[in-house]
Amino acid sequence: MSDLELDPSQVSAVICTMNSINSIEQCLMSLQEIGIGEIIVVDAKSTDGTREIADRYATMMLEDPGIGLGTARNMGIAVSTKRFILNIGSDNVMSRGSLMEMLKTLAADHLQGVGAMTVVEGNDYLARSMNAWWGTRFRQGSTSVIGTPSLFDGALLRANPFDTSRQHSDDSELCERWSAQFDARFAISSAHVFEVGKNSWGEVALRCKNYGFSDNEVFKNGSAMGWTLNRKLKSIAHPARVDFVEPLGRMGLRTALPTAPFLLAFIGMRYASWVKNALRSARG
Repeated sequence: MSDLELDPSQVSAVICTMNSINSIEQCLMSLQEIGIGEIIVVDAKSTDGTREIADRYATMMLEDPGIGLGTARNMGIAVSTKRFILNIGSDNVMSRGSLMEMLKTLAADHLQGVGAMTVVEGNDYLARSMNAWWGTRFRQGSTSVIGTPSLFDGALLRANPFDTSRQHSDDSELCERWSAQFDARFAISSAHVFEVGKNSWGEVALRCKNYGFSDNEVFKNGSAMGWTLNRKLKSIAHPARVDFVEPLGRMGLRTALPTAPFLLAFIGMRYASWVKNALRSARG
């Protein structure tokens, strides 16, 4: 497919929301302005006005039953009609140039899924630290797992959707399953997407809470499948490796020194969430 044949009108965007009033209008307005083909919003009974705003922009509004992100995403995917499907967060703001870059990368490199690099707005300590983390944690190039925002071949995703039993680790499960089943390949493109309304410690804590939930979910499922001790230890070390050791190793000294406290706090909150969820699971 040539670049001339690629266009945002060929893309269905699926946005899952729940009380996203701080960012939802900027997100949906950006999609409308770039001429995206469909805007499908799956809302989990928001009470802060999110749904009312989404109604102004959405091609379709669906109600999330609240049983997991995989289920919510699949609801939107199932009713999509376009050639490509973009899973995008309610806090993401996308330009036409960024979407076109993702489309070109997906088509030119014969990939099954493409991600983008995220930039947090602001220039205070937290914004600088988050951007240093994003820039070293999720880098351009080939990767085994992509997260939101993610662009997929529509027919492939409709035929092989997310695992509805996963509440938070659905991205990794889908990418790993596709790779095993039909040697799927993924990459992070050079596109940049802004993340709005997330520049606060409360939002960082919420992200860590969700990551910890995912860590526990992956570990529990892997253990049930017979993981070896070595594989379990690798899983336990994963947050420290990907969110502290590797990012610091990729930063210059002038960036690493001020960012290290943020990364320590980040992995501390992530591990705390994992332990909390593990204890809850153990109690049944």
